Amino acid sequence: MVDAKKALAIVLISVVVSLLAGAPTVVQACLPSDRAALLEFRSKLKEPYIGVFKTWKGQDCCKGWYGVSCDPKSRRVSGITLRGVSEEPIFQRAKRKGFMTGTISPALCKLTHLSGIIIADWEGISGVIPSCITNILAMRHLDLVGNKISGVIPVNIGKLVKLRVLNLADNKISGGIPPSITRLTMLSHLDLVNNNLSGVIPGDIGRLKMLSRVLLTGNKLSGQIPESLTRIYRLADLELSMNRITGSIPTSMGKMSVLATLNLDGNLISGAIPGTLMNSSISNLNLSGNLLAGKIPNTFGPRSYFTVLDLSNNRLQGAIPGSITTASFIGHLDVSHNHLCGKIPTGSPFDHLEATSFAYNSCLCGKPLGKCRK
Repeated sequence: MVDAKKALAIVLISVVVSLLAGAPTVVQACLPSDRAALLEFRSKLKEPYIGVFKTWKGQDCCKGWYGVSCDPKSRRVSGITLRGVSEEPIFQRAKRKGFMTGTISPALCKLTHLSGIIIADWEGISGVIPSCITNILAMRHLDLVGNKISGVIPVNIGKLVKLRVLNLADNKISGGIPPSITRLTMLSHLDLVNNNLSGVIPGDIGRLKMLSRVLLTGNKLSGQIPESLTRIYRLADLELSMNRITGSIPTSMGKMSVLATLNLDGNLISGAIPGTLMNSSISNLNLSGNLLAGKIPNTFGPRSYFTVLDLSNNRLQGAIPGSITTASFIGHLDVSHNHLCGKIPTGSPFDHLEATSFAYNSCLCGKPLGKCRK
C-alpha cells in the first residue's frame, strides 16, 4: 500500500513538472511593437544637451529607458515622462534645463496601454497634437505644457473618459475648446493657460463635477461665464484672466463652498459686483481691468478673508463700504483707477496700505491719501 502511494506521488510530481515545463514563461521584456513605436517617436525629436534618449537602447524598453515605465505584469509601456526641467541627476550633471525640438509623432498612438504622457517644458517642440491620441482610451494624464505646439485640441478629446489631468498650457494652440471636453467626467485639472484659444467656454462645462482647477488665462475666449461652472462643488481655482469675456459675474459664484481663487481680471465683464463675493470662501479675488460699475458691495463680514482683493481699473462709484473693516483679514487691497469718493475707512486693513491702492479716483480722501475737506 505504501509503495502504491509513493508511485502515485511520483507520477503526480512528474505531471506537475511536465505542465510547468510546457507553461508559458512570464514576459520579461517589452513588446517589440512597443519598442518600435518608442523608437519611431524618438526619431522625430532632437535633444542635444541632457541626453535623455541615450539610454534608449537594447531590446527591453522597460528596463533602463529614461522616462519610460511599463506595467509590471504585461510589460506593456504604460507611461512616458519626459520633463525639460527636473532635479534628477541627469539634469544636475548637465547643469542646465532641457531644450528639445521636433514634433510629437503619431507613433505614440501605437502604445495603446499608455495611461500617462508627460512631455513638458522643452520649449522647442512644435507641430500638432496627433488626433489619434484620442484612441488611447487608458489615458489618465496628458501634460504637454511649455512647448510650441500649435494646431487645435483634438475634436474627439471627449473619448478619453478616464482622463484626470489635461495640461496644454504655454503653447500656441488655437481654435476653440472642443464641446466633447464636457464628456471627461473624471477630469479634475484643466489647464489651457497662455494659448491662442478662441470661442466660448462650453455652456455645459458644469457636467465635470470632479474639476478642482479650471485655468484658462491668457487666451482669446469670448462669451459669458457659464452659470453651470458655479455648480461644480469641488472647484477651488477658477482663472479666466486676460481673455475677452463679457456679460456679468453669476451671483451664485459667491455661494460656491470651496472656491478659493477667482481671477477674472483683464476682460470685458460688466454689471455690478455680486455681494456674495465679499463674504464667501474666496481668498484671492481679482476683478481688475473690467467694466464693472455700481458700488463695492457693503457685505463684508468676519468670514471675509482676502490675501488679495483687487478691484482696480473698473467703473466703480460711491464710497468704500464701512463693513470692509469687519473683514477678518485683507492682505492686498487695490481699488485704484475707479470713480470712488468719500473718506477711506480707518483701522485694519487700511493701516498698512499705501496711497497707490486708492489713487486715481474721483474724490477719495483720508489716510493714506490727503485729508478730507470739511
